[in-house]
Amino acid sequence: MAEQAAAATEEEPVKKSKSGLIKIILGVVALLVLIAGTMVGTLFVAGFFKPKPPTLTAEERIQLGLESAPAAGGKDGKDGKPELDKDGKPVLQAKKSPDAQKFNFTYHQMDREFLVNLTGSKKVMSLQVAAMTRYDQRVVDNLKKHEFALRSVMMDVLRQTTEAELAKPEFRVDLGRKLRDAMNTKLESFEDFGGVEEIFFTSFIVQ
Repeated sequence: MAEQAAAATEEEPVKKSKSGLIKIILGVVALLVLIAGTMVGTLFVAGFFKPKPPTLTAEERIQLGLESAPAAGGKDGKDGKPELDKDGKPVLQAKKSPDAQKFNFTYHQMDREFLVNLTGSKKVMSLQVAAMTRYDQRVVDNLKKHEFALRSVMMDVLRQTTEAELAKPEFRVDLGRKLRDAMNTKLESFEDFGGVEEIFFTSFIVQ
């Protein structure tokens, strides 16, 4: 009996030691689980697990109103100036298109209307003119810069109009071509480049 009691007395410290070790291990595991849960919860609240939004192209951002379209003007080279072709003249301003190559159009309406008498007639022709170009901003700048000289040559063309020509179906188209050619010739004499590609009449009255 005495031997059994002694054996039982010796086993008690061993059991207590094992029990304490198990409690320590369980405490460490619980602490690790708590830390991991806190980190996952923080990442979830911060949106770490949310899918990232798709990357938009510059054109899509402009269409959605997230960015503004670039100002009209020539394509800048390395020095920040508009790009020139091999002859030193402005290049057409292309824009991206999935179907075919297209170009940016720029319009400029001359500030004051034109008022001239028809040749051999008492009638008066009153009109306003707008020029179109696919080249860079320098064409519009030149139109403004030399407006007085351009108005002079344009008036010379308009004064040659007769009342009989008004009845022709292609009268305005032909008149627009004459004005365009006269404007380009005058611009080339000042700037070595014209750039006006088409003329539109925004107002046209004969009375």
